[in-house]
Amino acid sequence: MIELRNVIKKFGSFTAVDNITLSVPKGELFGFLGPNGAGKTTTIKMMAGLFAPTGGQILINGYDVVKNPVQAKTVISYVPDQPFLYDKLTGREFLYFIGGLYKMEKKALAEKIDELVEHFEIGEWVDKRTEDYSQGMRQRITISAALVHDPKVFIIDEPIIGLDPRSAKIVRETLQQKAREGVSIFMSTHSLPIAEELCDRIGFIKNGRLVFLGTQENLQVYKQKYDGKFESVFLELTK
Repeated sequence: MIELRNVIKKFGSFTAVDNITLSVPKGELFGFLGPNGAGKTTTIKMMAGLFAPTGGQILINGYDVVKNPVQAKTVISYVPDQPFLYDKLTGREFLYFIGGLYKMEKKALAEKIDELVEHFEIGEWVDKRTEDYSQGMRQRITISAALVHDPKVFIIDEPIIGLDPRSAKIVRETLQQKAREGVSIFMSTHSLPIAEELCDRIGFIKNGRLVFLGTQENLQVYKQKYDGKFESVFLELTK
């Protein structure tokens, strides 16, 4: 579970995130949308423990990310919009490296890697260096690495950008599957169709503040006020 309580982030006199409160329970796929510079990535980096909030509190499965950072990070996975790979490692070596960081037992790790290789259809590439991977293959191996330790919370920034249709389908289905398994998923995206297709609830952020937070049913009510299009709701609430 993810809980943000009156979270604020300032950079000098600039307020990037302004008093955000929301929660994502187990098994929910939450979509976080907003225009460029709205505060999405800053919010995500605080949740992942990369930025300390200026005010408020962030809890990951009950662990305060500031007071209990190690415990929080043991149950979380974070995939940024521009994921980093060690180009001289093969995909399999990278997966073993990540599993080692979480101190996974070797046999269990090997079995998990075999499972992920099959699920993400990367058997042809997993033993090649990642420097030779396409964008779609890099995203597949990155998400595989994020899931290797079976996280309870999964935070992902722009999961579909630049992916071919097959890779995008695998990523979409993986997010839905993990939500069904009880994982709390926090997804930031610029893709309105992806958010509308996948997310149980959606939040819009503008100038660091939440301007909409609701279910797909709530969104349908808003759509009826305009021309029935999700895009029109988004543009109106974030203009």
